[in-house]
Amino acid sequence: MKQLIQATIAILVVSALLMYAADAMSAGGGKSGKDTLTIFNWGEYIDPDLLKQFEKETGIHVIYETFDSNEAMMTKIQQGGTAYDIAVPSEYMIEKMKEEDLLIPLDKTKIPNIKNIDPYFLDLPFDDNNKYSVPYFWGTVGIVYNPSLVGDLDFSSWEDLWDSSLKRKVFLVDGAREVIGMGLNSLGYSLNSLEDSELRQATDKLITLAPNVKAIIGDEITPLMINNEAAVALTWSGQAADMMYENEELDFAVPEEGSNLWFDNMVIPKTSKNIDGAHAFINFMLDADSSAANADYVGYSTPNTAAMDLMDEEVVTDERYYPSEEQRDTLEVYKNLGPDYLGKYNELFLEFKMSIR
Repeated sequence: MKQLIQATIAILVVSALLMYAADAMSAGGGKSGKDTLTIFNWGEYIDPDLLKQFEKETGIHVIYETFDSNEAMMTKIQQGGTAYDIAVPSEYMIEKMKEEDLLIPLDKTKIPNIKNIDPYFLDLPFDDNNKYSVPYFWGTVGIVYNPSLVGDLDFSSWEDLWDSSLKRKVFLVDGAREVIGMGLNSLGYSLNSLEDSELRQATDKLITLAPNVKAIIGDEITPLMINNEAAVALTWSGQAADMMYENEELDFAVPEEGSNLWFDNMVIPKTSKNIDGAHAFINFMLDADSSAANADYVGYSTPNTAAMDLMDEEVVTDERYYPSEEQRDTLEVYKNLGPDYLGKYNELFLEFKMSIR
């Protein structure tokens, strides 16, 4: 009996120690949340030196993770396994995250540098009054091409992609919204169309483009175009800038019929355990010096007018990357299509991909 009592006491002592350790670990986790900032962003979408500078100025340790699609980003935040403090979704995904109640409203008093943002990029339909988001980068979808390989084509019109001289010379980015949107725009339709007849016409027209398509690919499109593996590519303006930096023969155009005007914004997910640190990071990134350095490193267009004053004038006056307001009027922002039509766009994109031999 004595041995049984001793064993019972030992078990109780060990249990108490385990509970104490668990509490200590939990408390430590809460403390680390204040000393750590976990950022979820697209790959190669920030100047690493800025992360080091933020850590040095604030004493907050930064954990940086990347995603390759808006959908993958949202799924991981929904799962809640990681306490992300900052995420950088695109405009249509911000709408969706608002609907799913995944975002924390911003405290603008903690983001005074929002004054540096061009008002044109504020209070847009996907986030009225910027309740949940602030602009990070913006750009367009267009065509990068090598003039020496395409003759007289200048891609002022989407129709140029269908020219018979381009057989097996065209790369397309692997994105349903971009490719189906291109087909819709080429017919004069909205790239947010919910009309089945318009979507059918766009897909049928894209299928006639199949003989010109060399491949539908992802990030590898950049080195392939740099090495002139194709004459033409549908891509984003910032990606085109990277290509043109490495291969000065390349040029970029946004067709006159219209295209996509996209925005990536910083948000604070409800998973955040360091809301004050998240606001501090957003304000840091909106500083003129930070934004200028980031735009120079990444190559995408900044919405920060104070930063543009510090940047190379040749860059910020280049209408291929900083189109005028008149040009922007021909462009559309992606809207959240809802699950049914998002699925339809994906199905039609797959049908088009299967037509390529």
